Amino acid sequence: MHPMGKICLARLKKLSLMSTVLVIVFQFAAVEQLVFAQAGTKSLIAHRGASAYAPENTLAAYRLAIAEGADFVEQDLQITRDGILVCLHDLTLERTTNVKEVFPDRFKEEPVGTAGTRHWYVSDFTLNEIKQLDAGAWFNAKFKGERIPSWQEAIDTIRGKAGLYPETKAPEVYGKLGFDMERLVIEQLKKNKLDMPGADPRTPVVIQSFSDTSLRKMREELHVKLPLVFLLSSEGRAAWLSPEGLKKARQFATGIGPAKNLINLGLVEI
Repeated sequence: MHPMGKICLARLKKLSLMSTVLVIVFQFAAVEQLVFAQAGTKSLIAHRGASAYAPENTLAAYRLAIAEGADFVEQDLQITRDGILVCLHDLTLERTTNVKEVFPDRFKEEPVGTAGTRHWYVSDFTLNEIKQLDAGAWFNAKFKGERIPSWQEAIDTIRGKAGLYPETKAPEVYGKLGFDMERLVIEQLKKNKLDMPGADPRTPVVIQSFSDTSLRKMREELHVKLPLVFLLSSEGRAAWLSPEGLKKARQFATGIGPAKNLINLGLVEI
């Protein structure tokens, strides 16, 4: 294999529990800290927790993922109006909570064609308000009363039992609102003494993002030493998967996580 990269496939222990993750890891010092990418090893990464069996990005999903043997638990990060990192995939609350019932008038109406659509954005609510929402009943009645966890709650739940695999979601959106998502993430890790590789061997940390700008900021401005993984979706990302694109990605990322439909033998052999 070309010395620029080696490949690691995170297997599925249970198809509905874990996400399939394929990471191409660049060969430089930080790779030693990307613990799941060591030659001959595989790891289980729980996508939003055990999200097929419990409501995604809740403590119930995280605990179940750990019980099922996850090596890492992924959290999607959003920011509340009062600047607190919380675990939620969407920028808005309506898909996975009862926000329409609790705060029926706190929406923003945005034009879509000739009609309008209503959204309840995380950034319009304080942590205290978000904690009033039910984040479990939409999935199954037995999870009624589950709450959106703060990232600190997630860290406290996972630490010592599995690794953390947070994703900075839409950092540019939050930047326009005056938030510095990358700095918030690193400051939170520092408070927990998890901001350096190997700080807690039982809780390795890998940070991922679809935003190359976000990863560049962490690596070049904030001087983050933790492994950074550049996520690549199917849309408009093929250019990154060329020899030149991979060289550019190597400047700020430890590795890349391409969508599986972007993977082919040619990429593996680059």
